[in-house]
Amino acid sequence: MSKLPTKADVLDWISANPTLTSKRDIAKAFGIKGADRIDLKRILRELEDEGHLEKRHKTYRDPDRLPPVSVLQVKAPDDNGDLFARPLEWHGEGVEPTVLIIARANDPALGEGDRILARLQVVHHADHNYEARLIRRIGTSPRKVVGIFRKGAEGGRILPIDKGSDKEWTVSPDATGGAQDGELVEAEQAGPKGRMGLPKARIVLRLGDPTAPRAVSLIAIHQHGIPDDFPEQVLAEADSMKPAGLKGRTDLRELPLITIDPSDARDHDDAVFAEPDEDPQNEGGHVLWVAIADVAHYVTPGSALDREAKMRGNSSYFPDRVVPMLPDRLSGDLCSLHEGVPRACIAARIRIDAEGNKLGQKFYRALMRSPASLSYQEVQAAIDGQPNDKCGPLLEPVLKPLYAAYAALRAARERRQPLDLDLPERKIALDEDGKVTSVNFADRLDAHKLIEEFMVLANVAAAETLIAKDTPLLFRVHEEPPVDKLESLRDTAQAAGLTLAKGQVLKTRHLNQLLHQAAKTGEAELINLATLRSMTQAYYSPKNFGHFGLALQNYAHFTSPIRRYSDLIVHRALITAHKWEGDGLSQEDIERLDATAQHISDTERRSMMAERDTTDRYLAAYLSDRLGAEFTGRVSGIAKFGIFVKLDETGADGLVPIGTLGNEYFHFDRDAGTLMGGDTGRIIGLGMRARVKLVEAAPVTGGIAFELLELDDEEYESRQGGRFSRGKGRPRGKSGPSPRRKQAKAKAKDAKTKRKVTRQRRSKG
Repeated sequence: MSKLPTKADVLDWISANPTLTSKRDIAKAFGIKGADRIDLKRILRELEDEGHLEKRHKTYRDPDRLPPVSVLQVKAPDDNGDLFARPLEWHGEGVEPTVLIIARANDPALGEGDRILARLQVVHHADHNYEARLIRRIGTSPRKVVGIFRKGAEGGRILPIDKGSDKEWTVSPDATGGAQDGELVEAEQAGPKGRMGLPKARIVLRLGDPTAPRAVSLIAIHQHGIPDDFPEQVLAEADSMKPAGLKGRTDLRELPLITIDPSDARDHDDAVFAEPDEDPQNEGGHVLWVAIADVAHYVTPGSALDREAKMRGNSSYFPDRVVPMLPDRLSGDLCSLHEGVPRACIAARIRIDAEGNKLGQKFYRALMRSPASLSYQEVQAAIDGQPNDKCGPLLEPVLKPLYAAYAALRAARERRQPLDLDLPERKIALDEDGKVTSVNFADRLDAHKLIEEFMVLANVAAAETLIAKDTPLLFRVHEEPPVDKLESLRDTAQAAGLTLAKGQVLKTRHLNQLLHQAAKTGEAELINLATLRSMTQAYYSPKNFGHFGLALQNYAHFTSPIRRYSDLIVHRALITAHKWEGDGLSQEDIERLDATAQHISDTERRSMMAERDTTDRYLAAYLSDRLGAEFTGRVSGIAKFGIFVKLDETGADGLVPIGTLGNEYFHFDRDAGTLMGGDTGRIIGLGMRARVKLVEAAPVTGGIAFELLELDDEEYESRQGGRFSRGKGRPRGKSGPSPRRKQAKAKAKDAKTKRKVTRQRRSKG
């Protein structure tokens, strides 16, 4: 008979071997065989009854001790910048243990909400019980939900505000957090989700009235986990900062560097000046100055400000508020190039020839004083012959030389041929209460384009300088479109009767040729949308893979360190490369460039999604009192569950559910991006003109639904409420697409079939 282990022996084994905790594993560890297994089963049952173990899926574990390898959820950094985590596998009855994450140099950057697998070690410190070292990141936790609380007899339920989400969460009476019926709340999952029933949640934050106008951006901020409060230590550090002096800097205070920004801008992180180049070897050339706020002087590696800025990654912009990367003491004051006050900057002096080709650049760590903070509109008005009192004195010495340099850069741009998409930007106007008053498309003035070209040139100059000086940096990377997306774009172009060059290395000029072809037809919006969807997403990387969209080989973000952490890294790299005193790249910055690049690429995507969701909700709120109204637009998306129509008036996207399209089955062709009626042969594709009726607009979710009335100038008989308004979904008049579309579609289908045959032959060969 084998010697049976004591209960303490069993508990020690389970704690030390979290992956070997089945009854068979335990028996094997202690050499228990035959009838002795019955006694082991009794010991395990007693330990379970006594609360020392819990049985889960035929394995045992000590609920009052964390296993050496455990799943954790990362918390926000504390005031000292330390990163703690919640143990997600804690099932004990005592106080939940505190786990400190010990980061190594090559670990990826972790953010609040991330779930990680970590190796734990028991310690006995005042503020934590375990120390964790990362094994791998599992992903961002999906365990939080933002929704509307509905009170019930036994607690209540949360109705999520995500579009398309109909899964409710139950809340027990002791987990409501005092929330009232109808309130917007943030909750987190309470305990493991069972196989049956709704998931359980506990409310952690009450966000107030979900119908309040200013709740729109608040919903997105909490839904996407964007940190919007600065820790006290970060604020204190920012408040202690003093303006930089002239020591160690070049004095540029007499150079008339002006800022040109939106009229409602609160910060000004870039200033520009241009003048003719006096070098006789560069006749007709220009000298351009681009000065950028010296954020690196104030946000130094390893400081509380640096940790917070890196964790946020970037600022997030909403119609009613900004969630900044840096506290207002820096973003709105010391790092903002305000009119008439000395400000620290890093300035690039760039020489270009008469054709706009860059001849060289030199960087300075300087002190500047801007003579004027101007808006795009007043600068453009001055150039167009209507200067105001502020712009009048600057017209000849400052503004006209800027536009002369821009003309040369514009000529260089024409030769370079960056991607020239025509997708107007929406601007949502709000009143003082946060209610939408209008939705317009923003004007694109030459003043906007001038600043864009100057910033692109400065970014190129920074990247090329750091490459030449062999200094690590973060590049802004935009890779060329993948082959499958290009084929899809080519199919769309052919279906519209247009052509995209093939059989050669794709350049942006080829795409521009397609866009210019489309501009002369009614398919311009279709081709612009399809081209945008064929693009890869830009990201940050310490390796240089070029920027396809801008048609540039060397490109880095340098011009907005107030709102992008990537630019701050480039500023530190320039400080290191030029051996300027202090605050350059730290060794940790260099060692963690890969992880930093991944993290800030993720935070950028997070902000983009939050900003997009906010826009959708504002548009739904704006349209909510116009139910039943008719609008014109274009088909902007095709899915197996329906079509999306983008309205001409506001740019709002809404869904026409497939169930309302007609009394026939619709075949979804993912590759071609079309729906085809099984009975009528009717083809619905991207870019088709549409007239729709608004049937739903939900401000809380941002959902908009339409009824299709007309498609490509033909009446469309749709189904509403399970009944057809007339006919069987066939268009009145013609029974299918126009001959031109039929012919182009057939041509595209033939080409697609030929490609498939060719690929099959190659694979067999």
